[in-house]
Amino acid sequence: MRPIEPLPLHHSWPLYELRDHLAPLTLDDGIARSDAALAERGIGLWHCDLATEKLSWTAGVFDIFGLERHQEIARPHTVSLYVPDSREAMERLRAYAIRYRRGFTLDVDINGAEGGQCAMRLIAAPIIADDAVTALHGVKQILPKGAAASRGLNPMTFNLL
Repeated sequence: MRPIEPLPLHHSWPLYELRDHLAPLTLDDGIARSDAALAERGIGLWHCDLATEKLSWTAGVFDIFGLERHQEIARPHTVSLYVPDSREAMERLRAYAIRYRRGFTLDVDINGAEGGQCAMRLIAAPIIADDAVTALHGVKQILPKGAAASRGLNPMTFNLL
């Protein structure tokens, strides 16, 4: 697993820090609003409804996982593609984010659907409606070999989904 321990608090952050965690990737508005342009850069947006566990992804997330774009995706299958220690860390942070209404950033390793392994940055934040966390959403970005620890993305990309 890529992140440095301890978890979950090391990688968890309050929602008011969202912009700080989505920072250093500089995109102009045309790129930030284009699903294809984001996918070309190894970036995708995602949303998970907590009541149904229904996932919604932009093209970049399908590409990162090596799955055919626009197919129906099941969360259990997606979670199974995470390398075990990355999956455990992600699930712990996910539960923490839901319980305490916090975002998180985590670099994980995944097994692509077509074989091979890659590193991915996962940025997540809860969506709160009627004083309850109803969904999680965020950004996934493929990481090149030897990438530095989590630093974030541009807030403009976060608002697309």
